[in-house]
Amino acid sequence: MSDGTLAAPVGRPTLEEVARVAGVSRATVSRVINGSPRVSPDVLAVVEKAIAELNYVPNRAARSLVARATMSMALVVPEDAHRFFGDPYFADVVQGISDRLDDSDYVLNLQLTHPSSPSEKTRRYLLGGNVDGALVVSHHSGDHFLASLGRSLPVVFGGRPLGDVANPGDYYIDVDNRAGARHGVEHLIARGRRNIATITGPEDMPASVDRELGWHDALTAAGLSDHRVGRGDFTEAGGIRAALALVDEHPDIDAIFVASDLMASGALVALEERGLSVPRDVAIVGFDDSPYATRGKVGLTTVAQPAQEMGVVMADTLLRLLGGETPPRVTTLTTKLVERDST
Repeated sequence: MSDGTLAAPVGRPTLEEVARVAGVSRATVSRVINGSPRVSPDVLAVVEKAIAELNYVPNRAARSLVARATMSMALVVPEDAHRFFGDPYFADVVQGISDRLDDSDYVLNLQLTHPSSPSEKTRRYLLGGNVDGALVVSHHSGDHFLASLGRSLPVVFGGRPLGDVANPGDYYIDVDNRAGARHGVEHLIARGRRNIATITGPEDMPASVDRELGWHDALTAAGLSDHRVGRGDFTEAGGIRAALALVDEHPDIDAIFVASDLMASGALVALEERGLSVPRDVAIVGFDDSPYATRGKVGLTTVAQPAQEMGVVMADTLLRLLGGETPPRVTTLTTKLVERDST
């Protein structure tokens, strides 16, 4: 040690070793690690130097016992695995969450639950002290447990709350789905389309309801009929089924607003099967601006929503809650229309 360098420690460095190398007490090192303001800049520099030299990593489990925190948060998605891994929307949201958590001590645990209600195992996990908070994405109107979860645990929802009124204390991050859909349909009207149908998502999901309302708003304002409705499920297969039914029942359709790009890609397949050309016979507008908007023969005009930004803001809001702050209860992100060949 005479040359000022440290011998490589055997095993995992301890708090005591850091204190010895820094020449301070164990309590002082603990205060530095926990961000206490009761440490002078000179002492802080010495302790941080010792931590770096020893490559010391705080024992998260021990810190959790003291702070009664797990340093974990759950991402709860009431969807089956096929939908979760098949829809690029979820990948973007998770990427945003991961980006925000990178510079925190928190780890993320994924909980896929049944779309109609979470399993008893999920209930026990979330309420059993295993996580400090939860992020909930893609909730349905049947998710009564998830809707009331915020009464027992810090929770941030991706999407507006279930029902017309949020539970007291709920936090949610959403995009303006209704305005985005309205702009998409107004774009179709501006292109001279008059018999405009829609393919909705599930009727028990707020985003789907809002997008249908936006379609209705635009048609009503233009004095156009809004009776051409196909029910989808935010899957490609659902888009195929709904589009086939629509063009068979309403052969006068000249445009379709589709509530997701995944369903819109299915609608393109269905229209081709019926011998209809896009956009000559039927124009299409989707929603998301996902990779599905550009993977087919026809580039899809779509309403872009900032899914990755939503993930960042969701995680940031939960971190602020867990840190004792009071972030805004409601954050609404904007959408924009991306024009391509389908219109």
